Amino acid sequence: MQGSATVHMAAPAERIWDLVAEVRNIGKFSPETFEAEWLDGADGPAVGARFRGHVRRNGIGPVYWTTCRVTECEPNRVFGFAVLAGDRAVNRWRYELTPTADGTDVTESFQLANSFLTTVYYYVFGGFLRQRNNIRDMRRTLERIRDVAEGTTQS
Repeated sequence: MQGSATVHMAAPAERIWDLVAEVRNIGKFSPETFEAEWLDGADGPAVGARFRGHVRRNGIGPVYWTTCRVTECEPNRVFGFAVLAGDRAVNRWRYELTPTADGTDVTESFQLANSFLTTVYYYVFGGFLRQRNNIRDMRRTLERIRDVAEGTTQS
């Protein structure tokens, strides 16, 4: 299962980067993850840095923590991380910033690890609904980031 959403922002990638890559900002933007914190002494984005996010699934519950590891970190270009189950990546999230003539296209994407269990989840337990919700929520997240990056709302 995977999906993506792209929103154009009338702002340079440099302005958007900290909003995306500083995980402590996520609670301002995400409909599901309402807070996050760096782990193991990390204080910002770097490949291998770990953080945990506090999630309220579908914005209503259940509520739980996820541990994540940064997998990609190219300032003003790409920020990616894996959601972990133990040391195994079960879901990968990625933000890609693409400069345009009048700002930046920002794409948020996710890709659930391919496995027998995720296939069963998708077809038997309504994973297609989760996929649809993720895409909707990624768009909401990006629109909220856009509003701050463009200066129409405060961070």
